[in-house]
Amino acid sequence: MPLPPIHETMILIAGLVAVLSTASVTAGILSWRAPKPLSPTLTNLTQRINAWWVMVVAITVAFFFGHAGMTILFALISFAALREFVTLTHSRRSDHWVLLGMFAIIIPFQYWLVWTAWYGLFTIFIPVYCFLLMPAITALNGDTERFLERVSAQQWAIMISVYFVSHVPALLTLNVPAFEGRNLLLIAFLIITVQGSDVLQYIFGKLFGKHLLSPKVSPSKTWEGLVGGLAASSLLGALLSFLTPFSPLQAAAVALVACLMGFLGGLVASAIKRDQGVKDWGHLIEGHGGMMDRADSLVFAAPVFFHTVRYFWSV
Repeated sequence: MPLPPIHETMILIAGLVAVLSTASVTAGILSWRAPKPLSPTLTNLTQRINAWWVMVVAITVAFFFGHAGMTILFALISFAALREFVTLTHSRRSDHWVLLGMFAIIIPFQYWLVWTAWYGLFTIFIPVYCFLLMPAITALNGDTERFLERVSAQQWAIMISVYFVSHVPALLTLNVPAFEGRNLLLIAFLIITVQGSDVLQYIFGKLFGKHLLSPKVSPSKTWEGLVGGLAASSLLGALLSFLTPFSPLQAAAVALVACLMGFLGGLVASAIKRDQGVKDWGHLIEGHGGMMDRADSLVFAAPVFFHTVRYFWSV
């Protein structure tokens, strides 16, 4: 699969580097002027910016390796996310064969389906065949203690960590007229708008937030943050329409839908963490928690974005 036009790629990378460089310089000045020891807020800000540098570099490297790079990168993301999910949820010795199959069979096969663009099986392999076989294997082991809880956790684990995430590299398999060879830019558009929406919702919430949205699930989320973040991310989507086959108005609408789904994904992920009594999914990324703490918004947004593009723009 050919790479996207070099000038668009370089504009995108230059823009990301400029934004992160500005953030790093700003954080550095604030840290230099602040009294020592640094406040937890400033320390966390620096950690988050450094983590974003690592993530942007990883995605950029994968970006230049095209289809293969993106497929491998998101397969690794699924592996890390699934490990975090399984670690947090209850399992028993009798579940070990199912857990082994989740890592050794389901992840490689799902991403092989992405690689080969086998759309028909890609869409049903996990939600149909895996959902049928996994509880059957558990039942054959004869261990019924907390059976429904264990099976439900396993099924949700592969849906969230593998099935939903695999829709990101699956964007490369779509045939969009007059957009051939540029599908990687759709991934860039999705990631920038959805992850940018997270940041914008946080900023608007801190500046204007007064009405809590769901205090028992996520005490920091407010209606003002949600509305302001979605509006700003829609504008961001319109500004990035040059990366897509969409008009500016279409790009704003697609970004709005994707970011709304991203918000719902983050809310669901927070509810799962509250249920399990933890603050973060893991400690893989300093300042960001685990992989799922960074991918939770993308998880819900990716399949909706994929099918929106496939239905309205692909042939």
